[in-house]
Amino acid sequence: MRLRKHWIAAAMAVAAMPAMAQPITLERFGSFHVGGRQVEITGKPVIEYTPTVGGAPLRIDPNGTYLVGQMYARFMEPAPQRGQAPLMLWHGAYLTGVTWETTPDGREGWEHFFLRRGWTTYVTDAVERGRSGTAMSPDIFGLPIYLPTANPWERFRIGDGAGSHARGTLLPGNQFPATPEHYQSFMRQVVPRNLGTDEDVLNAYVALLERVGPSVVVAHSQGGAFAWQVAQRRPDLFRALVLVEPAGTGQAAQAATLKDIPTLLIYGDYVEADPRWSVIRRNARRFSDMIRAAGGQVEDVDLPSRGIPGNSHMLMMDRNGDAVAQLVQDWLAARGLWQ
Repeated sequence: MRLRKHWIAAAMAVAAMPAMAQPITLERFGSFHVGGRQVEITGKPVIEYTPTVGGAPLRIDPNGTYLVGQMYARFMEPAPQRGQAPLMLWHGAYLTGVTWETTPDGREGWEHFFLRRGWTTYVTDAVERGRSGTAMSPDIFGLPIYLPTANPWERFRIGDGAGSHARGTLLPGNQFPATPEHYQSFMRQVVPRNLGTDEDVLNAYVALLERVGPSVVVAHSQGGAFAWQVAQRRPDLFRALVLVEPAGTGQAAQAATLKDIPTLLIYGDYVEADPRWSVIRRNARRFSDMIRAAGGQVEDVDLPSRGIPGNSHMLMMDRNGDAVAQLVQDWLAARGLWQ
């Protein structure tokens, strides 16, 4: 009896804990790769090298058949499930699925937020990034592009263009965890991206959705542009689209193919004052108008006007990121995709 009372008290204590403090129960989790194509390489010289100290010399012939363009995906299935479709989390350029897993100052990411609310989540590393592997450049993929430390500081609307986070000024009220230590933590997860891989990325996302089935896709930045384009190819595989500051659009001539996919666009602060992001947003608005003209539903949310100010381009990592995630959660629930 004493043990039973102790168990009941412990259970009541857990129930009283805030959502973030409660443990996540998983029914199952795992990972897999999808997509890819074979490429033949010829005419390359044999490479001779010793791979490790004390190892034996190797001769590597780089000629042959390569599998490239594959994509890594990791899924987590909570118990109980309340999301009415799988929830995909697609990252932006120069990034990986880590975007959704954690924040530079160690808080839980959006993956945790949605798992705690009963969504089955899929976090991916886009083609040629992270655990998806890469390929020879420029033989197969185009030239890799790297971001110097100062680039995201200004490009992602964290601070001014003074040159680096150590010398630059944080934008007033900005919510990104931008101490030198935290900004360096963010830069550690930034990876190069290769030019000329868009078709491989689009094909891999289609393969992912074909394997998993119709899903809610939450996509950030470059991933948002990919999501619109994938949805134009396979609208039957989308239950809803949540585009977090998409860095591009779909094909204007095919805008009507998106009319049956409920779509939410989210933008943070300082967008209109930024010469690059203001243009990107205007283009997205024009594209959204085309979808609406075809009978579609696109909601465009300006976070400052909703009482959520100070967001950088990395909304999911900002200190008020959970408030943005809650807005997404409420929007999905209002469309019958969560119960």
